[in-house]
Amino acid sequence: MEGPKILFLDIDDTLLNSKKEILPEVRDAIGRAVAAGHKIVISTGRPVPGALVYIDQLGLTAEGCYAICYNGGLIWDSYAKKPIYSKPLSLEEVGYILEKAREAGLHAQTYDSEYVISAVDNEEIRYYSKKTHVPMKVDPDIPESLTELPVKVLMIDFEGPDRLRKFRDSISAWAEGRVSSFFSSDNYLEFVREGISKGASVRILADLLGIPMENTIAAGDSENDIPMIVEAAVGCAMANATPAVKAAADYITERDCDHAGIVEIIDRFLFN
Repeated sequence: MEGPKILFLDIDDTLLNSKKEILPEVRDAIGRAVAAGHKIVISTGRPVPGALVYIDQLGLTAEGCYAICYNGGLIWDSYAKKPIYSKPLSLEEVGYILEKAREAGLHAQTYDSEYVISAVDNEEIRYYSKKTHVPMKVDPDIPESLTELPVKVLMIDFEGPDRLRKFRDSISAWAEGRVSSFFSSDNYLEFVREGISKGASVRILADLLGIPMENTIAAGDSENDIPMIVEAAVGCAMANATPAVKAAADYITERDCDHAGIVEIIDRFLFN
């Protein structure tokens, strides 16, 4: 791989350790990579406000810095502070998922450019808002009251993935050709427009920046990271990744997110 390379990094349990911190050695390695002319792109299921916390910490705000949010539903220009690509859901699709989730007794939330929004004030949205640093809004009139088309709907179940899997199966006939869904953790089931994924955005951004696909690297740990791990020339699974992610990867780190596994990837694939 000659020339500048581009590394796509998931946030939770990849860039961040299990305490939701960026380790100093990870920060330093990212700084070295950027100084050497490589691109570091945060690639996350989080909305823009939830990604900006870490973009700002890492100083990834200069001209030519970008982030992938909503699992590929939006690409953010961190210098111009605006989206350069967005594929939202329709209000009809958002409304259907929210209503079916309510009927199933499951929490579902959506987003605008500033807030995570739920029809009810409950433990799930409060937990999510605190964890992701995204302000919350309770609005019983969604989706009709929304003034922006949402890019994503997220369902949360603290009991684990079983009920979420059953829910996904129950709407699979309706979802076909409309929306894509995947787990970003055992407790989070995400819905975006059909064909949207972190993997699709890897190619979109690489093409935009004129970086050949053979110079792309991606790193992650959960199901929603698999498309970008497969799409990138070098797909890396963290040592703490799920078995499915490891099976899809070209490389599995020796160190996990609590021991700066990202430094291992940067040294091996950006500087070797």
